[in-house]
Amino acid sequence: MAAQTGSAQGQDQSAVDPRFGPTDIDAWLDGFVPLAITQANIAGAVIVVVDRGGIVFQQGYGLSDIAAAKPVSATDTLFRPGSISKLFTWTAVMQQVERGHLDLDADINTYLDFEIPPYQDQPITLRQIMTHTPGFEEAPRYLFTADLMPLETYIKQSLPARVFAPGSTPAYSNYGSALAGYIVERVSSMPFNDYVDANILGPLDMTNATFAQPLPAALADQMARGYQDARSPPRDFEIISAAPAGALSASGQDMGKFMIAHLNAGRGLLRPATARMMHDYRAPGIDGLNRMALGFVEKWVNGHRGIGHGGDTQGFHSDLTLFPDAGIGLYISLNSGGTAGESFAIRQLLLEGFADRYLPEVAPIDLVPGVDAETARAHLDLVAGSYVSSRGSFTNFLSLAGFLGQTPVGKTADGKLSFPMLDSIGIGPFDWVEVEPFIWQDRYSSQTIAAEVIDGQVVRLSTDIFSPVTVLTPAPASQNAATLLPLLVVALLTILLQAVLWPTRLLVRRKFGAALALDGGHLAAYRLTGLFSWVVLIAIIGWVVFAIAVSADVTLLGGGLDWLINALRIVLPLAAIGLVLASAAHLILSFNKGRAWLSHLGRILLLLSALLILWIVFSFNLYGLGLQF
Repeated sequence: MAAQTGSAQGQDQSAVDPRFGPTDIDAWLDGFVPLAITQANIAGAVIVVVDRGGIVFQQGYGLSDIAAAKPVSATDTLFRPGSISKLFTWTAVMQQVERGHLDLDADINTYLDFEIPPYQDQPITLRQIMTHTPGFEEAPRYLFTADLMPLETYIKQSLPARVFAPGSTPAYSNYGSALAGYIVERVSSMPFNDYVDANILGPLDMTNATFAQPLPAALADQMARGYQDARSPPRDFEIISAAPAGALSASGQDMGKFMIAHLNAGRGLLRPATARMMHDYRAPGIDGLNRMALGFVEKWVNGHRGIGHGGDTQGFHSDLTLFPDAGIGLYISLNSGGTAGESFAIRQLLLEGFADRYLPEVAPIDLVPGVDAETARAHLDLVAGSYVSSRGSFTNFLSLAGFLGQTPVGKTADGKLSFPMLDSIGIGPFDWVEVEPFIWQDRYSSQTIAAEVIDGQVVRLSTDIFSPVTVLTPAPASQNAATLLPLLVVALLTILLQAVLWPTRLLVRRKFGAALALDGGHLAAYRLTGLFSWVVLIAIIGWVVFAIAVSADVTLLGGGLDWLINALRIVLPLAAIGLVLASAAHLILSFNKGRAWLSHLGRILLLLSALLILWIVFSFNLYGLGLQF
C-alpha cells in the first residue's frame, strides 16, 4: 500500500532534524518495518507520524486478515491499542476537573456509590490513580472476559487488595484506570462509552474509533484480526470488561488526530493549562529514572522528554509517544506478538530510531564512571540479588507467578552490571556504566537503571522503561527464588522418586515373593508416603495445566477454571500436610528400629521435601476457596 502523507509543519524546527518529513520517514520505515515484521512473523502493522500541523505520515504494512489476504490501511483498519486507551480515560478525567466535578486530591469515595476502605488510614485520590500509585495489587480475574461485564459490575466485583500505602509505590493498575472511568461515568451521568463518544471522539472527528464492545456493525468489517504470530490462528475479538483501561478500537489515522490534539495543548479537548498540567507533572519516583506525568508515561530519549503510553492485548501490541517540546509524535501498532515476543523490541527500536533520526541528542555525553572502581564493585555487590515486581498479586494464589518471575540482578565476569530482564525482551546488548552512585546508563542506548538505597540497603530498583509504573523490591529471604527454586527442583525430584519407587518395589516384591519388613503403623506410614507423593505430584501437574490453559485463553480466569482453582487449593495443601505427617511418622518409626543413620537419609530428604512444598503452599496462598484475584 502506498504511504499516505501530509504536511510537516508546526513543529519547533530548532529541535527537529530538517530531514523530518514524509519522504524521509517513508524511506526510513520502508527499510525497516517490512523486513522486521516478516522476520518476527508479525502479520501487520500501522505507523503514524504527526506534528502540530497534522498527520505527516501514515502507512499500513502487511495484513490485517491473513486468511482474507486483506492489507492494513492506516485510514480504515481498526487495531486495538490496548492500554493506550487509558490516555482517553485520563483526558476525560481532566475534562471533569476543568468543569469542577472532580478534584484530583479528594478521597475518591466522594464520587463512588460504594466504599473503598482506607489503607493505613489513607484514602485514594485520582492523582494517585493517574500515577499508578493507589496501592492496588494486580486483579486479572475479569480483565478479559468471554462476555461483556457492565463497568459497574466489574468495578464492584473486582476490587483488589491494597498492598502499598497510597502514593508510595508505582504499581500498574488496570483496575485503578477502570475505576477512574467509572468515576467519570458517575459524575457525568453518562455511560463511559457515550461520554467518550460525545466529549473526545466526536470533537476530534474520530469516526473510525470506539470503545464499544462488540464493535458496531458499521465498523466490524474494518477490524483487524489479532494473532499470537502470523503462523497462529486468529484470536476472537477481545472483550475487555475493564473498558476504560483498554477497550478502544481505532484506526491509525484517528489515533493521529488524538495525538495532534495533545500536541496542541489539548486543542478541542482541554484548556491549554489543563493539558500542560497533564503533560508536565512528574510524580515522585527513583532519582535518575522516568516518572509518571498525569496519566502519561514519561520517556526521555536523546535528552528529549517524551510522554505517551504502551498497550498490549493478547493480539495487539502498540506504543504512542509525543515529544511536546518538539511538537512531533509517533504511533505504532502491531497485530501480532511475534514468534518470540519481538513486538516489544520492534516498538522500542522504532522509537529510538525515530529519536535518533529526527531528534538529535541535546547534549551528547561520553559516558564516564561517576564512582571509583572499588565503589562500583561494592555497589554491584549491594544490588545483586532477586527482586519482586510491584506489579503483581500478593494476597492470593497468583503470588506464585511473582515468585517464579522474580528478576535477578547480578554482575558479569568482567565486573559489569547484569540485568537479564532487559536482555530477555530483545533490546540489548547492554554495557552499563555507573555514571552516578547507584545510577547506571547504557553506552549504546538511552536506557538507565537506578536503585534507591537507604541506610546501606537497597529499597527498590527499576529501569527507565518500567520505572513510571513498576519498581522492583528485594525478595525476602523466605521467598527468594534464587535459593528456593533449586531446592524446589530437588524436592520435586525426591517426591517423584518416592512416588515411582512405591509401586516399583511392590511389583518387585511380588515377582520374587519377598515380604515387606514393616508392620502395623509403620507399614501404614510407608504406604501413605507413596500415596501422598502421587497426590502432590498430580496437584502440581494440575497447576501446570492451569497455567498453560490461561496462557492460551486468559478469559478462563473469569470463571471457566474456578472448579480447578478450588480443587487444587484444597487437594495440594491437604496432600502436602499428609505427606509431611506420613514421612515424619515413617522416619520416626524407622529410627525406633535402631537402623544406622545412613539408611535414613532418603527418609530425611523426603520429609524436608514435603516441608518445602508445604512452605510454598502457605507462603504463596495456594490454599482456600476465595475467588478474589
